[in-house]
Amino acid sequence: MEAEIDDTYAEAFEGLYSEILVTAKNSKWLMASVNSAIGFATSIVGCTCEAGIDRIIEPEDTPDGRIGAAVQFWVASFCNDPVRALEHELICRIGQCILTAPTTAVFNFTDSEKGFEIGRKLGFFGDGFQNEEERFNRIIVNIPRMMGEFLIEKKINYSKGVMGGNLRFFADSEDSALKSAESAVDAINDINGVVTTFPGGVCASGSKVGSRYKFLKASTNCKLCPTLKPVIDDSMVPDGVESISEITVNGISESAVRKAMHSGIEASKGTKGLIKISAGNYGGKLGKYKIYLKR
Repeated sequence: MEAEIDDTYAEAFEGLYSEILVTAKNSKWLMASVNSAIGFATSIVGCTCEAGIDRIIEPEDTPDGRIGAAVQFWVASFCNDPVRALEHELICRIGQCILTAPTTAVFNFTDSEKGFEIGRKLGFFGDGFQNEEERFNRIIVNIPRMMGEFLIEKKINYSKGVMGGNLRFFADSEDSALKSAESAVDAINDINGVVTTFPGGVCASGSKVGSRYKFLKASTNCKLCPTLKPVIDDSMVPDGVESISEITVNGISESAVRKAMHSGIEASKGTKGLIKISAGNYGGKLGKYKIYLKR
């Protein structure tokens, strides 16, 4: 028996993203550098950006003929000076997590005319010995480092995209809620142009805006906490539900996020113990995109 698909929508909002292509000698050092670069980037609720791996790029499709990963970094358009914030994240995360990793190189992977001279700025680490050169039909900054050269494309571009697509899985147990979300994430990972930013793609602690504590801008979503159902009057946890997992999706376009969400629904709806699939929205107060769960 398939789970109920709630007749609702996920409310998504505009963001700025930059997608880069990281390459390395092998998968070990590629993933070591990429996983470091996307660390502490799950949610703008408490992180300075959101980030995730879009897809792995095979050597025959990368500029330098090595294994690569397309990685996205995101900031919300409504944050203070989002363009500058995104540039800062790229400089810090590439500079501290990828430049420092053995055998890595970085190329632009964003289809846009707008961009930052990240390569030129990181080039100052070369202390005057950095140089610009043309390689792979691109303008590359070559930065000397102790293990050899670090190559980064001079200009890294950015564009507008869609943040906050989401799905919630109401299940009869923690295992069922997790399995449902895992199935959805696996399907979403096959969609190009999108990322899921929580650990393993799954969020165990969905939040609401505000708190009874003035120093918090967000707190646990009490109405959807199964353990609070007996102690609060306005619980929204249906009977029989013991666990609710959530995934969020950012993508290069509304259509990419919609495709990812619907793929996640199709992959998960038959999970044993899954009762309902729903989504979070805020009545249009957060974003302009309404991505309906039912096609």
